[in-house]
Amino acid sequence: MDPLWHDGIEVLRGEGIEVVSGMLAMAGEDYSTLESIAATGGVRSDAHWGANLDRALQVAAIAQRYDIALVTFHGGFLPHDAADPRRRTMLERIGLVADALARHGVACALETGQESAPTLIAALEALAPHGVGVNFDPANMVLYGMGDPLESAKALAPWIRQVHIKDAQPTERAGTWGRDVPVGEGVVPWADFLRVVAPLRWRGQPVHLAIERESGRCRDADIAQALSLLERERSTLEG
Repeated sequence: MDPLWHDGIEVLRGEGIEVVSGMLAMAGEDYSTLESIAATGGVRSDAHWGANLDRALQVAAIAQRYDIALVTFHGGFLPHDAADPRRRTMLERIGLVADALARHGVACALETGQESAPTLIAALEALAPHGVGVNFDPANMVLYGMGDPLESAKALAPWIRQVHIKDAQPTERAGTWGRDVPVGEGVVPWADFLRVVAPLRWRGQPVHLAIERESGRCRDADIAQALSLLERERSTLEG
């Protein structure tokens, strides 16, 4: 029994549920405001970098033990300016995390939203030797105000390893998050979006579409609503 996971994975698998990925949560992240998460998110924090590298090593071993192929995490507001010295430090740290996972046979993907698609593409190209991919979350692009989710998905398609099915409304006040809403009630154009991501493949298999619902009063019903939308759209795509 692992002290972090306990017997959760065995319970899921006993119910016939496949665990297709895990997420590395970084130490010290503060989501109170956009400003606080920009300062503390992902691998940005110098104060927590040692603890976060230790976490990455632990998660790599756990993923290998349970044969989980993919681990995702937020890089942490990568600077848009390629000349920013913080960018080099953050990319080096992401490379170290990716290498730690790779030594255990586990791939890694950066979750989208905290930087624009062009900024993330430049980072991914620099990280090419480390094999870093993308966990694409269309709602995060809206929540953080980092670009159009459809056009961003098209641009990032070669790196996409997994997709979150999540929706959002943009902020009405600059400097604040947008609003997380049930799938189909936000601005993500689902029919067009699924035409982009449904054909994508990774390691010879279709990329997984993972429904994510982080807020709301009836999240089980919201998840069912998202699944219903996916099933309707799949019928349209196959038709």
